[in-house]
Amino acid sequence: MDSATAPRSNPWVVLATLLLIYIFNFADRYLLTGLVGPIKEEFGIGDNVMGLLMGPAFVMLYIVMGVPFARLADRKSRIRIIAAGCVMWSLATAATGLATGPWSLALARIGVGVGEAAFVAPAYSILSDYFKPEKRGMAFAILGLATYIGQIAGQAGGPAIAAEHGWRMAFFAIGIPGVFLGLLALLLVREPAREGQVAGEATVTIPLGELVALLVRTPSFVMMSIGFGLGALSGVSFGYWGPELFARNYAIDPVEAKTAFAVNFGLAGLMGMLCFGAVSDRLSRRSRTWPALLSALALGSATLLVVAAIWAPTFVSAKWLAIPCGLLGGGWSVGLFAALQYMLPARFRASATALFIAATTMLGYFVGPWLTGALSQAFGDDAHSLRLALSVIVPVGVLGAALAFFAASRLERDRERLMARA
Repeated sequence: MDSATAPRSNPWVVLATLLLIYIFNFADRYLLTGLVGPIKEEFGIGDNVMGLLMGPAFVMLYIVMGVPFARLADRKSRIRIIAAGCVMWSLATAATGLATGPWSLALARIGVGVGEAAFVAPAYSILSDYFKPEKRGMAFAILGLATYIGQIAGQAGGPAIAAEHGWRMAFFAIGIPGVFLGLLALLLVREPAREGQVAGEATVTIPLGELVALLVRTPSFVMMSIGFGLGALSGVSFGYWGPELFARNYAIDPVEAKTAFAVNFGLAGLMGMLCFGAVSDRLSRRSRTWPALLSALALGSATLLVVAAIWAPTFVSAKWLAIPCGLLGGGWSVGLFAALQYMLPARFRASATALFIAATTMLGYFVGPWLTGALSQAFGDDAHSLRLALSVIVPVGVLGAALAFFAASRLERDRERLMARA
């Protein structure tokens, strides 16, 4: 029985399963950022090396492998690809706890990146086949909750475990359960028929070179890619280095500072994500361009508030600023993903999404953490230098918001053009 005729899983069970996997995805990703202090101390390294471990070491093969995994997902079982990736990145996370120095840490982070490359594009493709366009905003918002739950688990849970049992145990505790979760996904999620697929019809993908050429000539795709990348560059840099900024600037216990950062920004982000999804779905019934427009508004406003939080004079004021930051910025990525999935034909949806993610990841997860650490090192490798580095990096989110706004104006025209080529 093929995917076009097989009985479907309950969409909400599918969403819940993918959400849980994605939580571990982000927890594994953010765990290193909550353990900067003890790792630097044990291995005698500086902010520049930690920036390389957070960014390039993780992103290197994440970008390289994302497109091949997505090309495979456009033709084969997406849930099997996701499950295999989950097992791999979880084992690599656990292996991080066995590191003996910066090089073995880097190798483990590369393994995490390879595994995580198998998740995002196939997951959004599956959800697009389980949820109609007018319901995707909330579905994507619920999936996006993993960003904040995973951040809290990695940045707050990791240091809490490390305080009692050492930083290595934190990697074991968060990595090992993901192995079993990946296997469980195979039992809970059935591969759905692809949108517009006829029973028994083979899935034929567009050649990669032709697809790249087509997308490069699609203005809204290009603007959304760069805009999303700049937004990620801004947000991820602050998300990775913000906990350390709290600990250094306010001279408080690192566990307390990093827990406060993760909880205050994370909980507000959770609420913002859900609110964004609900509003996006409601407005998308009027026009499919609204999700992208909402993303532009939320990203621009949140970026300005994050700059204010970076320069907050007290720990209390920084925590208060976390609330509007999270409420406005929590869901901005949802709108652009919803607009992207609406615009892309099912025939090459996963592949095009992977190319989108490759461009945005290069800026957000490769350049952002590394450049922030390098600038901080250049400015003095202390509390004030980190604040200055973030003040240089974070404001690029405003430019990203402007590009998202202009992309919305081209969305319908570009969708018609892409559908004609599908």
